[in-house]
Amino acid sequence: MRTDIVVIGGYGHVGSQICTLLADLYPGVVYAAGRSLARAEQFCKGSEGRIKPMQIDVSAALSVDKLRKVKLVVMCLDQSDTSFAEACLIQGIHYMDVTANLDFYRQMKQLTSSGNTYAASAVLSVGLAPGLTNLLAGEARRSMDETWQLDISVLLGLGDSHGQAAIEWTVDNLNAEYEVMQSGRSHRVKSFTDGQTIDWGQSLGRRRAYRFPFSDQLTLPDTLGIATASTRLCFDSRIATYGLALLQKLGLLRWLERSRIRNAAVRSFGRVRWGTDKYAIKVEATGLRNGAKAKAEYVIQGSKESTITAQVAAAIAGILFKEWSGSPGVYHVEQLFGLQLGEHQISLYLRGDADRLSEASNPIGGLNCWSRIS
Repeated sequence: MRTDIVVIGGYGHVGSQICTLLADLYPGVVYAAGRSLARAEQFCKGSEGRIKPMQIDVSAALSVDKLRKVKLVVMCLDQSDTSFAEACLIQGIHYMDVTANLDFYRQMKQLTSSGNTYAASAVLSVGLAPGLTNLLAGEARRSMDETWQLDISVLLGLGDSHGQAAIEWTVDNLNAEYEVMQSGRSHRVKSFTDGQTIDWGQSLGRRRAYRFPFSDQLTLPDTLGIATASTRLCFDSRIATYGLALLQKLGLLRWLERSRIRNAAVRSFGRVRWGTDKYAIKVEATGLRNGAKAKAEYVIQGSKESTITAQVAAAIAGILFKEWSGSPGVYHVEQLFGLQLGEHQISLYLRGDADRLSEASNPIGGLNCWSRIS
């Protein structure tokens, strides 16, 4: 019988919080795993047996014997290929991914046409962006009769504590060139261009946000059937946001291709606290409602981006662990889950099951949320 949850990268910045949250619900069956057994053991010492250590190297062959009791794997590490994830699905182990690697997502999508038989499900796009942005996009889409366009905005606090992998990903994508969907066709754009002024509400006001290669804008057109989608980024520091946009306009962000400058930028983002720990996400859907043109807006604001990422991941993991019995396959989070939005909290649930929120779906509080349709 499969009874365990393994969090790979479980002693890292986000993974350790996921382990702690899951252990509150399921003590004794949660494992913090990674390549370093010593680091896993050190992290688990303070849990009084609620979290256990495990050594796993995802680049090596899957040990069927080691994972024979595992029901769910939560992945918090970037991977270069899908061999580990596919091995989990074949063995009947549910797989959930908290990373935001678009190339990996594309490889996972190809598994659905591989011809292999899977005995479990994979859930991708779990966290803040992608993750909550996907879930808000799903709610916005369902609030309209027809949706033509999705505009997603993300605000991050430069005073927050971010994991090393997240900082490196952000810096490495400041000068990225990538594709988005516009009117059903692929269109090439560049990071920190094409700014738009976003109304975040009374507490944060209006701020300029710029294109950034979050994966949600590249997967949502497929999962929600929307012709145009974009995601933009700004920081709580208006000066930092404007400065990066100016550097892009002057062509100076290409200097980040030099390893010394790139590494210096990573160190700067990691050490300097230029703002607050606030974050916010906003999804705007434009289309038709009751035969007239309309816009649906959904906003979530809070503090500590890594905390909300862990809370969302733990909530989804709990539902998969206790309730999921649907068809095996590879899904993005909005294809399986819905979101209930309160004034100061959110709750997640399996789609079609909104009236039966489980213990794993306890509300995530401490937020400011609002929505409107005009």
